[in-house]
Amino acid sequence: MTDTTEAARPEKGPGLRTVVTASAAGTAFEWYDFFVFGSLTTIIARHFFADAGETVSYIMALLTFGLGFVVRPLGALVFGWFGDKTGRKTTFLVTITMMGLATVAIGLLPDYGQIGLAAPILLLLMRVLQGFALGGEYGGAAIYVAEHSPRERRGGLTGWIQTTAAMGLIGALAVIIITRAILGVEAFDEWGWRIPFLLSALLLIVSLWIRLKLNESPAYKRMEEEGGARRTPYREAFLTWKNGRFVLIALFGIMIAQGAVWYCGYFYTRFFMERVLKVDTNTVDQLVLAVTIASAGLYVFFGWLSDRLGRKPVMLFGMILALVSFFPGFHALTRAANPALAEAQAAAPVTVVADPAACALQFDPIGKAAFSSSCDIAKSVLSNAGVSYRNVAAPAGSVAAVRVGGAEVASVEGGALDPAGLKEARSDVETRIKTALTEAGYPTKADPARLNWPLTFAILMLFMVAATALYGPQAAALVELFPTRVRYTAMSLPYNIGTGWVGGLLPAASFALVAASGNIYFGLWYSVAFTVIAVLVTLIWLPETKGRDLDTMAD
Repeated sequence: MTDTTEAARPEKGPGLRTVVTASAAGTAFEWYDFFVFGSLTTIIARHFFADAGETVSYIMALLTFGLGFVVRPLGALVFGWFGDKTGRKTTFLVTITMMGLATVAIGLLPDYGQIGLAAPILLLLMRVLQGFALGGEYGGAAIYVAEHSPRERRGGLTGWIQTTAAMGLIGALAVIIITRAILGVEAFDEWGWRIPFLLSALLLIVSLWIRLKLNESPAYKRMEEEGGARRTPYREAFLTWKNGRFVLIALFGIMIAQGAVWYCGYFYTRFFMERVLKVDTNTVDQLVLAVTIASAGLYVFFGWLSDRLGRKPVMLFGMILALVSFFPGFHALTRAANPALAEAQAAAPVTVVADPAACALQFDPIGKAAFSSSCDIAKSVLSNAGVSYRNVAAPAGSVAAVRVGGAEVASVEGGALDPAGLKEARSDVETRIKTALTEAGYPTKADPARLNWPLTFAILMLFMVAATALYGPQAAALVELFPTRVRYTAMSLPYNIGTGWVGGLLPAASFALVAASGNIYFGLWYSVAFTVIAVLVTLIWLPETKGRDLDTMAD
C-alpha cells in the first residue's frame, strides 16, 4: 500500500504549511466580510430601516443578516458543481472575489434618508451576493486542505479552516472597536461604520495574491487523470442512495446542530446581552472579542483530538455540553452581566393581564402591523425594554393591564385612534410602564460597575467550548463522508443548509419566540430543539470516519 503521507502530498508546488495558510487566510477574509455586517446590525437597522420603528427595524436588520445565510445553499449547489467539474482552486478564487466586492459595495451604499426604499433593497442584494459566495467558499477550502493532508493529521489540519470563522470575527470586532475608539461613538454611528466594509478592498487584494500561489489538489488531479470528465455531481450526490443518505445524515446529524450551537454561542449571546440585558455595545464587543480570541485555538485542538478519539465522540461531546448549558448558562449570564435586572425579576415579576384574543404575535418583519390593541401596546413596551413577563387571561373585551410587583398600570385601547392619537397613547403607556419598572428596580441599562467580568467571560467560554468541540472535527468528518468526484457538491449543500438556514435565521427566530412568549429565555428552545435532533441522528446513523483513505472513495 502506498504511504498515505506521500500520497496526500503534491509532487510539486507549495508545501502543506503554505496550503493550509493560504486556504485559511482567504476563508478568514470571507468570514470577516460576513461578520462585519452581523456586528453592526443595530447601526445598520437605523440607517436602512429608519421608518419601521425600533423593534421591527432591528428584526428586519436581523432578517437581512439572515438572508445572506438563506442563499448559501444555492451558492453551495452552483459552486459545488463547478468545484467538482473544474477544480477546487479556480472555484474559490471566484468566491473570494465576489464576497469582497459585495462587502465594499455595502460600505458605499446610500442610506434610507438619501434614496428611500432603494437603500434596503440594494442592501438585501449585496447580502444575497455575500451569502451566495460564502456558500461555495467553505467547502472548497476544507476539501482543498483535506485532500492535501495525511489521513492521521486530517482533523488537526482542517481544524485551521474551522478556526477561520473565529479569525474573521476577531478581525471584524477589532476593526470596529478601533475605528469607534478613534472616531468616537457619534461619528462612528453616523458614517464611520462604513470603514470596516471598505477595508475589504485591501484584504481582497492580499487574499487573491496568496491564493494565486496555490496549485490544484492532488486528489482532484488523480481523479481527472482517471477519467473524471464522466461525472455528474448533482445526480451522483443527491439521487443515488449511496451518497444521498450521507447528505441527509450530514445535515440532520451534524449541520443543524452546528447552526444551533455555534450561532447561539456567537450571535445569540451578543443579541441577548445587547438587546435584553442592555449591556453597552462597546462592552459586548470587548467581551465577544476576548472570548473569540481565547477560544480560537480550540478548533485546532478538537480537530487534533478527533484524530485520536474519532470525529463522532468529540462532536457529540460538543452537542451534549451545549444542551446541558443553554438554560442555566443564560440565566447565569443575566445575573453576571446585569444583576439589577435579575434582582428585579425575582422581587417584582411582571404580568400582562389581557384578553388573549386581543394579543397579536409581537413579530412583524415587514413593518405593516398596527399593534394598536391595549394588549399589543403593553407588550411592545415590555419587549423593547427586554423585560420578561407572564400572561394572564382577562375577560373578553377588557383593557389590558401590566402588573409590576404590586403596582398595576392600565394600557390604552388604540384601535379607534388616528395615527397621531395612537402615537400619543403609546407614548403615555410607555412612560407609565417604564416609571413602574424603574420604581420596582428594573434598570434601563446594565450598570458597568456591577458587571462581573470574570463570570461573564467564563459563561461565554463554556458556550464556546461546546461550539468548538462540535465545529473543530467537522470539516474532516464531512470530507470523509463523500467520494472525490462529488465531494464539493455533496458536503457543501448540507453544510450551508445547516449554518445558513438553521444558524442564519437563529437570531431573528429566537427574538420572535421571546417577543411572542414574553420570556427572555424562551428563544433558547430554537437551539435546543435542533440540537436534540442532531444528537439522536448522530448516535444512531453517523458512521465513524477517522482515518478514511480519500483516494479509495473516488469510485
